[in-house]
Amino acid sequence: MQESKPETQQNQVPASVGAQEDLRRRVEEALDMIRPAIEMDGGNVELGEIVDGVAYVHMQGACGSCPSSTMTLKAGIERIVTEQIPEIKRVEAA
Repeated sequence: MQESKPETQQNQVPASVGAQEDLRRRVEEALDMIRPAIEMDGGNVELGEIVDGVAYVHMQGACGSCPSSTMTLKAGIERIVTEQIPEIKRVEAA
């Protein structure tokens, strides 16, 4: 008697993983829009996790200790990311 094979193929990526990868790619693209301005001030932003519509980012370089980094995060980064990607509701510092 032959073993029955699952209906999904071995190399097939589950839809949820593919959707998460696509979301992450789109958030990275949105961050790339604002990254040059952040880099001009000696900082950078790196995407961490995305959980339940919240993108967590790491503020790096000069942004890590700058008192204005919260304003940059909310008025700049969050505004651009949420405008570009409706699935993202908030951007928070990781």
